[in-house]
Amino acid sequence: MVIANAGVSRGTSTDHPEDLPAFRSVLETNVIGIVNAFQPFIAAMRAARHGALVGVASIAGLRGIPGSGAYSASKAAAIGYLESLRVELRGSGVAVVTICPGYVATPMTAGNPYRMPFMMDADVAARKIARAIAARRRFYVLPWQMAIAARGLRLLPRPLFDRLFVNAPVKPRRPD
Repeated sequence: MVIANAGVSRGTSTDHPEDLPAFRSVLETNVIGIVNAFQPFIAAMRAARHGALVGVASIAGLRGIPGSGAYSASKAAAIGYLESLRVELRGSGVAVVTICPGYVATPMTAGNPYRMPFMMDADVAARKIARAIAARRRFYVLPWQMAIAARGLRLLPRPLFDRLFVNAPVKPRRPD
């Protein structure tokens, strides 16, 4: 089993040219990091007709979060990549599991200056993720409350989503 869980988040703004390296870094870590983690193992797993590739994305990949364009884009790309890989490996004996956590109490979320609904303790999240991996869930969002909220947000028409989130608090810019 290979678990790709590396991820970074920075508050970014496209209108600031000094944020471009931060966009690149977030995308490199959160997307290419998964590819680099999995690539050395796929041939051996296929040959053994057994194994699991687990990628940790985020609920932020389901809708764009204001002030977190790089993070949201990277996690959306991770979800798309994992879905593609899952279909490519179908029938090979290799499972591909996509994990989309909501807010988990970690150093990454500790500095967020906004309300984070359904915040989970890291140990609780780890146990739930381990169960989802053991069950070879294709796509798992946690906690369950965030799964429902995420589904609801995805169903919102774009104009309504835009109106609801136009004044949402944003992650402070941190391009470094």
